Amino acid sequence: MRSILAQTLTSIRVLVVDDGSSDGTATILKQLKASDSRIEIVQKENGGIVDALNLGLSMCTADYVARFDADDISFPFRLEAQRAYLEENSDCVAVGGMVTHIDAQGFPLHGLPLPDSPEKACMTWVPAIEPYLIHPFVMIRRASLQAVGGYRYVANSEDSDLYWRLSEHGRLHNLDAVLGKYRVHQTSISSASIVNSRVMAINSQLAAISAQRRRSGRPDLVFSTTALKAFQDAGSLQRMCALAAHDLAPEELAYLHIAASIKLLELVGYRPVSLELSDCRFIRKSLTAYTELTPQNKKEIDWYVTTAATRLLKKGRYREMSALLPMNRFHIVLARLIRGR
Repeated sequence: MRSILAQTLTSIRVLVVDDGSSDGTATILKQLKASDSRIEIVQKENGGIVDALNLGLSMCTADYVARFDADDISFPFRLEAQRAYLEENSDCVAVGGMVTHIDAQGFPLHGLPLPDSPEKACMTWVPAIEPYLIHPFVMIRRASLQAVGGYRYVANSEDSDLYWRLSEHGRLHNLDAVLGKYRVHQTSISSASIVNSRVMAINSQLAAISAQRRRSGRPDLVFSTTALKAFQDAGSLQRMCALAAHDLAPEELAYLHIAASIKLLELVGYRPVSLELSDCRFIRKSLTAYTELTPQNKKEIDWYVTTAATRLLKKGRYREMSALLPMNRFHIVLARLIRGR
């Protein structure tokens, strides 16, 4: 909050949605509001991030809407730089930027991925290359947000789904500038459990399938308000895919199996969660069943699989490693271990 109040762009309205907090948040917010009239507090019963985001959006009146989360830090020039870019580039509907990753205590984290150019997005790649902007550091034209209908209930991937839909209305862009510090910790939604990471893996790829449908003039997927709980109750990657199967054509389901599998390998590569035996078996089966891959895509998938297998071997998780990795790729894992990678 203090990093937003310290922005060089001072003519702002700060809408804080308190989504049914049960800690000291309400008291802290009242103290901050007493010292800065730009703050407006919106308190509601806990309903999840999509409800909170859409409620906050419904109360916005400015031309530009900037997102932010409670555990991150924006550098003072962030909002001014993003507004300047949108004002100078009328074809752009949303702008993000680079970040420095930090842990729960604020210490730097290295080696975590940063967003690429959204123009490189590809909804048929495995996994889908998303037109991604780091969600807590995005600024969007309010008219564009309203035109696409705000956020949808795409469990743990509401931002990815939004970006696909926004990209149909205009260009998305990431500034080269580092806009702030993005906190990565074990209590964040996708890092809290392997189940949550599976939910994100599945739904990020459903968002891409949804985009494929719109681009080809077919009926869009419908995302239920109860989807998150249903996926969490399903638990395993296989049962989550089965849950989504009734809405998908056979070729879409085949894509979902392998795309969600490789997306999960990507997510566990930089989050404090680990693959379980059921994940490894499902991923291996998906790899053998799907044949619609370019040589370049096959090469990338092979890197994800062998890298994940190397991590499992280092942890002494031999059953999981054997279930994931075809024997003809085992020499690559051994070579990596020898080289100390």
